Amino acid sequence: MPSEAEKRLHRCCLAGHRPEKLDISEEEVQAWLRKQIDAAIGDGYRTFLCGVEPGTDIIAAQIIREKKEKDPELHLICAVPWPDYEEDWNFIWQVQYRFLLEQADIVKYFAKAKTEDAGIFRKRREWMLDHCRRLIAYCNGTPGGTWTTIEDAVDRKMEIITNIHEMVEEYREGLAKGGGRA
Repeated sequence: MPSEAEKRLHRCCLAGHRPEKLDISEEEVQAWLRKQIDAAIGDGYRTFLCGVEPGTDIIAAQIIREKKEKDPELHLICAVPWPDYEEDWNFIWQVQYRFLLEQADIVKYFAKAKTEDAGIFRKRREWMLDHCRRLIAYCNGTPGGTWTTIEDAVDRKMEIITNIHEMVEEYREGLAKGGGRA
């Protein structure tokens, strides 16, 4: 049985913005994600971890689900704050989310029921990053969950694939020169 460290070498985390923060169309995000996911699969990644939020996360998870139909060696792990997390979402996102959870190889919950504990999202993010080697993230560079995920991945010295590569490298260089997080 492979160790956790060995499994991590073949795991990739998927992250990105919700629909209202996307600076390009969902179709363009999907094309970008498809290219990055294909490259990850080509590089030997077989397991993809996703927070399955509306927008980029669900688009990415749908790509993995589609690819799993042709390649049973691929796996999708959905990291979800709590059961029924989607209950207040737009109906279309709810349907897509529920379908993806049904298709996932593993659904990991971080609380048994809805909670006001904002730390639950940090726990989910840290768990996903602790269990993979590469992060694929679509980000517009503004503060929020996606940028925080990228910062955490930089702190972990992970491989990061993003559309804002230069911004991530500037952040990485700033940390190397002794600068801290903003």
